[in-house]
Amino acid sequence: MEYKYIKFILVGMVNTVFGYSVYSMLIYINFHYSLASFLATVAGVLFNFKTISSIVFKTHNNSLIKKFIAVYAFTFLINLCGLKIFSLYGVNMYFAGFMLLIICTTISFILNDKFVYHKTIVSSR
Repeated sequence: MEYKYIKFILVGMVNTVFGYSVYSMLIYINFHYSLASFLATVAGVLFNFKTISSIVFKTHNNSLIKKFIAVYAFTFLINLCGLKIFSLYGVNMYFAGFMLLIICTTISFILNDKFVYHKTIVSSR
């Protein structure tokens, strides 16, 4: 079971690089931070669902995507609120995005573990 958590973290790192790269590229080409965050989240959710499902939890059950999307919608709102707060204080949006990665990744892991893939983990014991 601990191996799944390690794989989740490693796959999450790849997913994080992917999502942050999309966000950074969009900021670089002058997208508003809220649109950049939204588009990066959409691209990231689709990429993450496939990698986490197949590599970490060894499932190809596409019906889990609704719960997966719910988790990412929630973390998106947290991220967007955080970006707004950082922007009010004049914090660099690259730095703000990076700091919020840490917070949102942790929340995403907990929610995926307890809400989306819980039955997958339990059944593999």
